[in-house]
Amino acid sequence: MVFNPAAKGEKASRVRDQILALSHGARVLETRHPEDAQELAAQAAQEGFRTVVAAGGDGTINGVVNGIALSDARLGVLPIGTMNLFAAELGIPPRLEAAWEVIAAGHERAIDLPFAGSRYFVQLAGIGLDAQVVKETDRTFRKNFGPVSYMVSLAQIAGRKPPLIRIRTREGTEHEGTFALIGNGRYYGAPLPIFRDAVPDDGKLDVLLFRGFGPLEILRYLQGLVFGTHLDMKDVEYLQCAGLSAESEGEAPVEVDGELIGDLPIEIGIADRRLRVVIPETRSAGGGSATAS
Repeated sequence: MVFNPAAKGEKASRVRDQILALSHGARVLETRHPEDAQELAAQAAQEGFRTVVAAGGDGTINGVVNGIALSDARLGVLPIGTMNLFAAELGIPPRLEAAWEVIAAGHERAIDLPFAGSRYFVQLAGIGLDAQVVKETDRTFRKNFGPVSYMVSLAQIAGRKPPLIRIRTREGTEHEGTFALIGNGRYYGAPLPIFRDAVPDDGKLDVLLFRGFGPLEILRYLQGLVFGTHLDMKDVEYLQCAGLSAESEGEAPVEVDGELIGDLPIEIGIADRRLRVVIPETRSAGGGSATAS
């Protein structure tokens, strides 16, 4: 198990004790820096562990996934972070005891493994505004205040002029906008089911491309995302594709699963191999099936 104590701040000691009490016989490795999760997970996979558990938020899960992606290990999730979108997507319960029962039962599902450049992700990639918010939000502020911290950064960014982003899908269609969200599942943010047709194992990326910008436009988009009316907006485009390339006329950052990875240009697609994830037996988001192992 790869445990990120920073995911629970001052509560880390109590959460650590809970995890140790639950995980009889499991090796628990703690991260000290954000990059540790990938290294520790890769080490566990190389040593032959069949299941590597990410105990943290979406950023910790991302690190663990990048550590085991090229191995035969499967992913388990204990959702103890600020944002737990991936766990919500797959129906993994938020209570530690219930989440551990899911891992112990061992039912799994193979899902798509998207990538952005050289980095794999499981839930979401953001280009432009979303990634700029991640870039300008202090990690400590984010940990202590959660979604509120992002709103503070968003308010500061909304008045700037954004670069034009150009996207070309693998199918050959071309699109333009000011920022984009790319999903492997339905959820973003609160979590909000903003990607209407997304299924984690359908071999497709779901893309939302926004053409407007500015304080009023962004407020309108946020209201649309919250109330589910964003797909009715004429300046919001929703598409599905097997992969895409993105470039911009100015600097545009990119984030995956809430972690900044660089700037455009970038290629985003789905890897040939899949990611095996331990999920609840009765839960199969998007119609897939869980198998015992």
